[in-house]
Amino acid sequence: METIQSLLENASKAKYAISKLSDQEKKLLLEKLAHQIKIHTTEIIDENQKDLDRMHDADPKKDRLLLNEARINNLAESVLDVSLLTDPVGQILSEKTLPNGLFIQKKTVPLGVVGIIYESRPNVTIDVAALCIRSGNVCVLRGGTDASFTNVFLAELIRDVLEDFGLDKNIVQLLPTDRKFILEMLTAVKYIDVIIPRGSQQLIEYVRDHAKVPVIETGAGVCHTYVEKTADLEKAAAIVVNAKVSRPSVCNALDTILVDEAVAEKLLLKTASQLKDYQVEIFADAPAYLILKKSNYPYLQEAKPEDFGREFLDYKCSVKTVSGYEEALEHISKYSSKHSEAIISQDPNLCENFLNEVDAAAVYVNASTRFTDGGEFGLGAEIGISTQKLHARGPFALEKLVTEKWMVRGDGQVR
Repeated sequence: METIQSLLENASKAKYAISKLSDQEKKLLLEKLAHQIKIHTTEIIDENQKDLDRMHDADPKKDRLLLNEARINNLAESVLDVSLLTDPVGQILSEKTLPNGLFIQKKTVPLGVVGIIYESRPNVTIDVAALCIRSGNVCVLRGGTDASFTNVFLAELIRDVLEDFGLDKNIVQLLPTDRKFILEMLTAVKYIDVIIPRGSQQLIEYVRDHAKVPVIETGAGVCHTYVEKTADLEKAAAIVVNAKVSRPSVCNALDTILVDEAVAEKLLLKTASQLKDYQVEIFADAPAYLILKKSNYPYLQEAKPEDFGREFLDYKCSVKTVSGYEEALEHISKYSSKHSEAIISQDPNLCENFLNEVDAAAVYVNASTRFTDGGEFGLGAEIGISTQKLHARGPFALEKLVTEKWMVRGDGQVR
């Protein structure tokens, strides 16, 4: 294949087919898709294993790639959850009659053709397709080569369900993984209405630099947890450990522990014993290094400047000791990717200041950053976590897959 233009043309034409679906028809389609995912669990696992076999066990992306029975069941359940959400299309945002008699309404309408470029995570294939179908959008998917066997199977499963409903199967398309087609996708202003990259910072920057189609970024997560001197250290240790080890390969996992020097020793000793069980490699600044060295922490490195502002996506984190709240804020301002940031403190004024002053899509008080997720926030599945400020910010889910249209009804008025 020399060009993907014919595929893009098919996607553009498919907009008319999905736009005719009623709310109930979209619900039934997603219910059928959820059922098909569950009954094809074994085949999905088999295809996924082909992808897993090609990836080194030490690669932190392997966890993102894995689909086991529990995760496949969760995928199906998330599709059902999306089917139960309110249809975001056709909502009347405002209406009025002008003095000249024109009746004006502003309504929500689908974005149109949504292009997604993503890496390693085959669950995105299902999540995005379900969200786009529910919101009346066509989706053009470009997954990574790492998950190609799984993505091809899942995409065909979705397209079979569409055909079973007598619909144009091009409502969902999976593009070839050949990198030469990415640029064609990014410049397809005639066929694609918006591009959403989901993956590494390198991928996001490439899309931002080369796209002519409007881009909504779902950014990398460089997430900090600041343990302030008044913190309940038992809670702080539990939150820090959870944020780091519960699933280190995802974007809402902790990357840097910021700790007030007044409680650094107590906090680090409480967390070290637990982090050691997971063989977490710690890149510590000078004060933290001395504390952890004395305690014989086995996986210890002296932090270099590049270890701050780094998304580890692995059993690794950095530690920075700070003299107080202001220094913590300065560090976050300098290194944050504006994804998720947390403070652990019993000072209510500082907590409120943190919520108001930290510039991030999600800001936490006394809780783990691991909650930044569409499902956890009650939004159903998500396309990603948007770290930008235009159109969508934070969990980018169903409610943001629409735009606005003005509808004007008249009776012969002229200007």
